[in-house]
Amino acid sequence: MWLKKRAVSAMADEKRGGLTFSEKQKFLFRWWSNAKYRGYDGIICDGAVRSGKTSCMALSFLMWSMGRFDKRNFGLCGKTIVSLRRNLLTELLKWAEKLGFTVTENLSKNYMDVDFGGRRNRYYLFGGKDEGSASLIQGVTLAGVLMDETALMPRSFVEQAVARCSVTGSKLWFNCNPDNPYHWFKREWIDKADSKNLLYVHFELSDNPSLSEAVIKRYERLYTGAFYERFVRGRWSAAEGLVYPMFDERKYVCGELPQDCGRFVVSCDYGTVNPSSFGLWGQSGGIWYRLAEYYYDSAREGSRRTDEEHYAALEELAGGREISYVVCDPSAASFIQCIKRHGKFRVIQAKNDVISGIRRTQDFIRGGGLRIGADCTDILREFTLYRWDEGAGRDCPVKEFDHAMDDMRYFVCSLEDGGGEVGFAAISV
Repeated sequence: MWLKKRAVSAMADEKRGGLTFSEKQKFLFRWWSNAKYRGYDGIICDGAVRSGKTSCMALSFLMWSMGRFDKRNFGLCGKTIVSLRRNLLTELLKWAEKLGFTVTENLSKNYMDVDFGGRRNRYYLFGGKDEGSASLIQGVTLAGVLMDETALMPRSFVEQAVARCSVTGSKLWFNCNPDNPYHWFKREWIDKADSKNLLYVHFELSDNPSLSEAVIKRYERLYTGAFYERFVRGRWSAAEGLVYPMFDERKYVCGELPQDCGRFVVSCDYGTVNPSSFGLWGQSGGIWYRLAEYYYDSAREGSRRTDEEHYAALEELAGGREISYVVCDPSAASFIQCIKRHGKFRVIQAKNDVISGIRRTQDFIRGGGLRIGADCTDILREFTLYRWDEGAGRDCPVKEFDHAMDDMRYFVCSLEDGGGEVGFAAISV
């Protein structure tokens, strides 16, 4: 409480100098000491750029940690340590000086010790730029962690950082700008904030009183489309230039799937370093439904699977159904041979004319012939990310976030070639 009063006094001095705080910004300074909210295990703040969430959250984290703990370790995380220093530490150290904290930085070892009122705590700096970054934070015990730019970090790093917070009374602090609506952090943390016992606070440009009306209007002029939705309105929205802009979740995603499918097909995009994506499709009432999927990303999981392990997943996905055929990535020769050796499924090699296949798939979606089960989250995520390469000088999609997109395209093209009934002789393997 004494530290909070000191901070309030410092903020009052700033206010007299022209700096004011919005109600949401003020809330960040007091939620952890408020009887109504202090039982939460942490807080998530997202929203527009320049909405004033980052600096207030950082200062509140410092006040909370110094007021509640002594001789403990804490984590400050960004996409990189350079961006962390630029976006968060520079402003935080200015506030720390005004509040009377003594900060001793060890630049070579990326930590700082903070002293105040006879207490000393250590704050380690971590950069979560790729999957290998998770190893950097292993082994340390933390009493709390603040993660800036969380949506830009790999999931493995964020989850490892959370796992390190094992001290009684530790709390999690997340801050980010929005990304696509199927981003793992939105789906697994923001959408599940209540079940994870976390507070969620959304910030808009109007929540930063230091921004003039002229500056806000300038931001509104600078951005359009998805970047406007994300950076100005603070919404989790799909990128521009999407390959399948006609795909509307409200029309094509099903919460309840049919139980009376007459035919079943499995489509496979196979990868070793890249993800593997398999889709189970069932036909009912003239419409094909993606009933379930298998998606394995070896980079994310930390290990590669063999052909036999992928085949076991194929059998599990089929679930004892009578599968008309399996249409497979034509470059996956070893996996195709693996399927043939088991002798359970008829396998055909997909045609891989990408642009022609995309056009067929676009027409198939527009014609209402395809629906996606709500639990097929990987293909739904890729729908929001799969986009044209505008700098290629020709029709060409960007080669990323395309694995479920490819298995869907293989499936649609196999139907267009006769639904697996006509033209098998030309493409069977």
